[in-house]
Amino acid sequence: DEVVQTIIRATQAESEENYFFFVTRNGIIKRTKESEFAHIRQNGLKAITLKDGDELINVIRTSGDDDIIIGTRFGYSVRFKESAVRSMSRSASGVRGVNLREGDAVVGASRITDDQEVLVITEKGYGKRTAASEYPTKGRGGKGIKTVKITEKNGLLAGLATVNGDEDIMVITDTGVVIRTGVSNISQTGRSTLGVKVMKLDQDSKIMTFTLVHPEEENDEA
Repeated sequence: DEVVQTIIRATQAESEENYFFFVTRNGIIKRTKESEFAHIRQNGLKAITLKDGDELINVIRTSGDDDIIIGTRFGYSVRFKESAVRSMSRSASGVRGVNLREGDAVVGASRITDDQEVLVITEKGYGKRTAASEYPTKGRGGKGIKTVKITEKNGLLAGLATVNGDEDIMVITDTGVVIRTGVSNISQTGRSTLGVKVMKLDQDSKIMTFTLVHPEEENDEA
């Protein structure tokens, strides 16, 4: 009985362990137990082996049972269960998360639940929120479904993230201009639409990326 209880406790501890979920520009993903990074040397540890021409764009802390969504420059996205990716060692290079079209690249990745929204912003300043329930969970490695309609007017996708609707967003251009606005100010529309203007850009300027921040607290004295 003691042996059985030891095995049960070990199994429960492993199932409750968190993971680091790695996503690269070329669509490679990897999941590694958080415990493998418990003792980091002063000169660092190898976290992932990258192939030539690839780069790490995001690391997500996951529970082991989360859904992940990945967005690409050409406006496509894939959603899958992280459990579809086996746990790998720190030195592993990973597996295919999204099958990119020629010239495409990953621009964003997040955990996702059906009660959230997917926020996308394009290089020419257009953005929109779409209910996460419009993004079905499928297997990893597919070409993805349309998450935004890409045209000459709105430009390629600059970033993708999941939101609850009460966050602020900071949008950054390639000329160093930054704006901050509430996510709730961005319209909610369907997956395959253009979106609405979020930021007015100078000529030849484009949005490079955006990040979510805690909303500014209202100043009662103002």
